Amino acid sequence: MVSLAPACLYMTPQKEKQQQDILTEAHHAYSSGLSTRAFFKLHDRAMSDDLVQDTFMKAWKYLVREGKIDVMKSFLYHVLNDLIVDEYRKRRNASLDSLLEKGYEPSVDSREQLVNIFDGKAALLLIARLPPQYQTVMRMRYVQDLSLKEMSLITGKSKNTIAVQLHRGLAKLKQLYKHS
Repeated sequence: MVSLAPACLYMTPQKEKQQQDILTEAHHAYSSGLSTRAFFKLHDRAMSDDLVQDTFMKAWKYLVREGKIDVMKSFLYHVLNDLIVDEYRKRRNASLDSLLEKGYEPSVDSREQLVNIFDGKAALLLIARLPPQYQTVMRMRYVQDLSLKEMSLITGKSKNTIAVQLHRGLAKLKQLYKHS
């Protein structure tokens, strides 16, 4: 960690007073907006106040190191956003670690995925019951995942004709699915 004491030794009292005034003005002008922004992102009043305080501390350290700030408002919001991102990262890692320490083992619920697979297989079997003109386009679209343009090139039919056949075939497939 870099010590700030040597930099402060080279700063004249007049320069230090000038920078304090700049930061005080910025605090009066922007602290409420920064607090609102931090609270909106974190939903924790104490944490948002801490981050705003850290924002001004970082700004002060930057000024003490002879840093130049062109637009104070944008600088402060940039620093605050970086602190918020750091807080998100800390919070996510800490919460997962604490859950694992308490014995929580994450599990994957694959029931919904299995239902989707079975429904898909049932729909594939029902495609065989469709009239032949619909079977071809339904398989091309939903099994082979071809676009209308590709299907048009293969079959020699217009995209509009294929779209109509897909729509009608899908309606018939839904009826078959409901009855089975």
